[in-house]
This record gives sequence, C-alpha cells and structure tokens, in this order.
Amino acid sequence: MTTSDVTSAVPVDIFVDPACPFAFQTARWVLEVAKVRDIATTCNVMSLAELNGGKPDMAPEWAEWLVKAWRPVRVLTAARLAHGQDVMWPLYLAMATQIHVGKVEDYDVVIANALAETGLPAELAAAADSTEFDDEVRASHHRGMDLVGMDVGTPVIHVPGADGETVAFFGPVITRLVTGEVAGKLWDGTLLVAATPGFFEIKRSRTERPDFG
Repeated sequence: MTTSDVTSAVPVDIFVDPACPFAFQTARWVLEVAKVRDIATTCNVMSLAELNGGKPDMAPEWAEWLVKAWRPVRVLTAARLAHGQDVMWPLYLAMATQIHVGKVEDYDVVIANALAETGLPAELAAAADSTEFDDEVRASHHRGMDLVGMDVGTPVIHVPGADGETVAFFGPVITRLVTGEVAGKLWDGTLLVAATPGFFEIKRSRTERPDFG
C-alpha cells in the first residue's frame, strides 16, 4: 500500500530527493516493507540543493550540480499541488529509476520521460526552471529535516511513536534491496533502535554503491 487507504495502517512519511541513489534504494525497500507490514507510505520531497546550497568552500562542480538538483524536486512539487499526493510515488520512482538505473544524466530527458510514463501533463516540466514552487519545496524539506537535524541527508523517515510523538530518523542507508520478511525484519529493527530514548547513531564505513539490479 502506498497511501493511507487503510485507516488501520501505520502512517509512514519518507522524504527523498530523486537525485540521491541511497534514498532511492531505501524508498524501494520501504515499498517492500509495505507488502509485509501494515504501513501506509507517503512520499515527500526533501532537497539536497536546499540542504547544501551556500555552504562555504564548495567545489564549483558540486555547486553546479546542486543547481541542477533543484529541477526534479520542483516538478514533483508542482505535480503534487496540481494533481494531488497520489502522483508523488509514481513520479518520484519514474524519475529516480531513469537517473539511477537508466543512468540518464540529462534532467530534461528525465523529467519529460517521467511525466509521460506517469500520464501527467508535459507542461509540468516548465516548473523545473521556475522558482514559483521553491517555497513549497522548502516547506516540505523542513517538515522532514527539522526533526532530525541538518547534518544528515536523505532519506529521512517519520513514523508515529508509542507516546504520540513522531519518531524521525535518517536512513537506513542500504546498498542492496531486501524483500519479503527480511525487509520486514529490517524495518522492525530500525524502528526499535530509532524509538529508543538516547539512541542516535549506528554506522560502519560504506564499501559499495547501491546495486539496483
């Protein structure tokens, strides 16, 4: 399930930027979790450009890339505002699949193909180079990031805690997609540690990139 169609399901918000391969792998995992756990997922945007823009001593090529990274999140936001929340998952997945599986580097192509694939109007592509939706992008970004802090990236996940407070965390960062009950057990363990008072971090050096095969 990918929306809150079933009211008994636990609502899960994931905040992602299509440009991030690690967020894409985690998003795919969350959708696998929804097959074996009673959760209803909502896809939201965060912005790597908003998170990292303006930092001192930034390499010119990184600054140039961040300008480019604004484009997909603007289109996602414009699509949501015009056509509703239900377009977010399919449009995000279409964009991210082209970028990370198809290795398409031209974001004009990514956006045009993703809109066509999801049956959305081609005119939404104009949002990529407009600042009209930037305030809404930032609002979504801060809804996701403010509860975890700005020294992490994407993905960020929010779930309701036992005490009614939101449990928010960055990650998990995974390179290999897990499915079935393995995906469910990883979810259970992630929630266990994330909801433990005083727990902040578990980490090891990453030795591989995401495998989307």
